[in-house]
Amino acid sequence: MILDSFLVLSATKDPTAVERANLLNMAKLSIKGLIESALSFGRTLDSDYPPLQQFFVVMEHCLKHGLKVRKSFLSYNKTIWGPLELVEKLYPEAEEIGASVRDLPGLKTPLGRARAWLRLALMQKKMADYLRCLIIQRDLLSEFYEYHALMMEEEGAVIVGLLVGLNVIDANLCVKGEDLDSQVGVIDFSMYLKNEDDIGNKERNVQIAAILDQKNYVEELNRQLNSTVSSLHSRVDSLEKSNTKLIEELAIAKNNIIKLQEENHQLRSENKLILMKTQQHLEVTKVDVETELQTYKHSRQGLDEMYNEARRQLRDESQLRQDVESELAVQVSMKHEIELAMKLLEKDIHEKQDTLIGLRQQLEEVKAINIEMYQKLQGSEDSLKEKNEIIARLEDKTNKITIAMRQLEQRLQQAEKAQMEAEDEDKKYLQECQSKSDSLQKQISQKEKQLVQLETDLKIEKEWRQTLQEDLQKEKDALAHLRNETQQIISLKKEFLDLQDENQQLKKVYHEQEQALQELGNKLSESKLKIEDIKEANKALQGLVWLKDKEATHCKLCEKEFSLSKRKHHCRNCGEIFCNACSDNELPLPSSPKPVRVCDSCHALLIQRCSSNLP
Repeated sequence: MILDSFLVLSATKDPTAVERANLLNMAKLSIKGLIESALSFGRTLDSDYPPLQQFFVVMEHCLKHGLKVRKSFLSYNKTIWGPLELVEKLYPEAEEIGASVRDLPGLKTPLGRARAWLRLALMQKKMADYLRCLIIQRDLLSEFYEYHALMMEEEGAVIVGLLVGLNVIDANLCVKGEDLDSQVGVIDFSMYLKNEDDIGNKERNVQIAAILDQKNYVEELNRQLNSTVSSLHSRVDSLEKSNTKLIEELAIAKNNIIKLQEENHQLRSENKLILMKTQQHLEVTKVDVETELQTYKHSRQGLDEMYNEARRQLRDESQLRQDVESELAVQVSMKHEIELAMKLLEKDIHEKQDTLIGLRQQLEEVKAINIEMYQKLQGSEDSLKEKNEIIARLEDKTNKITIAMRQLEQRLQQAEKAQMEAEDEDKKYLQECQSKSDSLQKQISQKEKQLVQLETDLKIEKEWRQTLQEDLQKEKDALAHLRNETQQIISLKKEFLDLQDENQQLKKVYHEQEQALQELGNKLSESKLKIEDIKEANKALQGLVWLKDKEATHCKLCEKEFSLSKRKHHCRNCGEIFCNACSDNELPLPSSPKPVRVCDSCHALLIQRCSSNLP
């Protein structure tokens, strides 16, 4: 085809319209040629690829068409970086491209930044999206372009629609090392004029490129296999080192377990000795408690005897009082002397009542002490039950004593009533009582002697009570000591249980370390098997042949013909060519750790191998 058929050279038309049409036709040719050459080339495009360079030149001319000239103090400024920089505000995803272009160190001019921006947008496959945002916002573009510019007319929308087809191309461009500021953007029309020699040269170039691709593929496979083998060797070395470390740690753990077992035996022996000592001490304390209880019983018997004697004395006094009353009935004449004697007797009676009140209080204290002893000795052994029964008997005796004291009080009240009656009759018998006053004085002296004896008896009882209180305090101290010892025994038991738990935890750690060693041995064996599988795969891959693109016209599996919509794809395992539907699987091969394109048959075979290798 001749280029003149695509260019509009009519003089009758508007020159700006002719320029727009020419640029549109050139954009169509460059985009179509770039897509066809990229599909026949069959791999990612580099920055040295001539059709790609011409495409960037054409795009630069399209963006420069109708650009307004901005005057500055030094020179005129006419660059396309201004509208491209506007894309960041309209399309937020374009901020990364703008930031990366500004951070490039080699770019000094706005034109260089615009060229870098176009290359990065092509690599991202979003050039059409970015330029569509610009064309829609014509109000903002009017600040940079004239009204007749390509980007302001319908031709710009057509070019943006053509740019969508470039999403099929994979480009790998190095922008950092390129000198984009000083490049000259000239369109090379010879690339779009076809000759027979050019066609033959293109076929040879395609064959040479296919051979180079196969060579690069085989070199990459060998390099990746070597890297995997070296990595496996390093893993094996690290596993061996970790195995030796684990063995050393296991030996240390065994030694620690033996030491802990010895300490456990020592603690058990010490615990047994402590238990024996505590049992002996408990037996001694039991004997002491029994002896103290026997002494308490004897003292109680002495108190009972004293109470019996007091009762007898009270009975004698009551009989003497009856005699006195009879004598008062006879001896009325001695009334005054008898009144004095009665006053003395009342004083004695009050003193005795005070003593009786004191005895009651002491008895109540004894009851409270006995109740406390009963509550404290409930948790002791069967021997303490007998003590509780004895205390109950003593309480019964004290109750009987209180009852007797109440009876004595009632008798005293009756005596007081009799005294009141006697006072009425005293007036009649005063003369008769004077003769017998001497005999009454003798009897009063005898009663004073009896009172002195009673006071001595009361002092003796007080001393007995003090001794009993001291014995009770000693028993309380002994019980507190026993409680402290029991608490110590409980703490020792807790420590013993903690040591047992630590022993069990160490045993668990020992078993887990043994299991880890077994798993490491299994993993080492599996890694050796994987190395052998990789070696076999390397041998098998050395015999594979990378099929040429020109030779394959139909898919090997579905046998459908290839076209622009139905592209060719190489299987990285077998090297055959398939369509997209038959080779849309990705798996990591032994030659490459990253997942690569694989056909359906190779995908099924590799999955079967992996499942058979699994335990």
